[in-house]
Amino acid sequence: MSGTGPLDPVHVSLDATAVPPHPAGAGRYCLELAHALARRADIELTIWTRSNDARRWVAPDAGGPAPVTIVPVAPSSRPARLAWEQVRLPRLVARLPVGVHHGPHYTLPAAAKLPRVATIHDLTFFDHPEWHERTKVLLFRKAIRYAVAHADGVVCVSSFTAARLDHLLGPLRPEIVSVIPHGVDHALFRPTEPTPGADAEALASLGIDGLGADGYPFVLSVGTVEPRKDLPTLVAAFGHLRRRHDDLRLVLAGGPGWRDASAQLDRAIDASGAHDRVVRAGYVPDVVLPALLRTAAAVAYPSIEEGFGLPALEAMACGAPLVTTTGSAMEEVASRAALLVPPQNATALAEALDEVLRGGAALADRRRTGIAEAGTFTWDASADAHSVLYRLVGTLPPAGGE
Repeated sequence: MSGTGPLDPVHVSLDATAVPPHPAGAGRYCLELAHALARRADIELTIWTRSNDARRWVAPDAGGPAPVTIVPVAPSSRPARLAWEQVRLPRLVARLPVGVHHGPHYTLPAAAKLPRVATIHDLTFFDHPEWHERTKVLLFRKAIRYAVAHADGVVCVSSFTAARLDHLLGPLRPEIVSVIPHGVDHALFRPTEPTPGADAEALASLGIDGLGADGYPFVLSVGTVEPRKDLPTLVAAFGHLRRRHDDLRLVLAGGPGWRDASAQLDRAIDASGAHDRVVRAGYVPDVVLPALLRTAAAVAYPSIEEGFGLPALEAMACGAPLVTTTGSAMEEVASRAALLVPPQNATALAEALDEVLRGGAALADRRRTGIAEAGTFTWDASADAHSVLYRLVGTLPPAGGE
């Protein structure tokens, strides 16, 4: 490597085997990070995927400046995949000229003899084990403890997550922790529709035409139906709102999550007295989601705790009026642009949504602020920070493991 020329690329091994077919949150992070890294000249990327999951990991910008290798080799079932990570992956990585291995979803191969980076998204496996399957709680508590003790670098997706990690398992070695926020695909999540009429067409494709500027106004929620999202509180708040806004609808966009969260949501809808005004849109593809965000009268993200809160940031990028909660990463990301309410408080949530729905100068100011704030978050910036970390840990002897 020349002292005056470009830096030699770092060869990074990225474990993408945990990303589900319809990614949200941590899965979206892994997918977007992989694509952003693939566009870089200073990263050579090897991406490990499940055996039936190679196509979406091919970088959108084919023929990028540095090599990208997709290896679809991992088994699909979770137990087999986790065993593969610990037993088979270290051997496969050892055959390649890899400089750094990155586990973007908490876990690391303990036997791998090279510098390793782990990403910690949130600490709800410790703070709220009731939100997760018992087997996942045991697995990820162990994985997070291992990462803190043995990783050469730890990525926390927000300062909130870093603080919780330090509080629960610290004091952390400050030299290994990097706070690297997510980004936004601004070509997709933007305040204007790509062509006239595109948003109405997108809503019609979901079977929910008749909503938006030319139809019924609606409050939108985006996120997997799981306990942390606290959708029953949102439904209760909507029950209050319907008395003030006769034509208002509530659109819930998100696939089913764990346990009986969907059943609890159904019961909340029945109890609200507004079941005929609630639309369950299910999982909404990313290509359609911005249309919902742009046409919503308000976006509610009442989650109890998040490591980052990507849907809130994407709502801001689309210019959507946002109401979210205090005391977690959403406040860190959205505090200047959103109305903030205490979590699990239906009355406060209803009042904040009512304020948004009534409009006014403050609403326009928050829209502008949200677009500007979201503009500072990009996946290329996230990849920049990851690249710096990879190069740093790649120059150190590996911390080792057992």
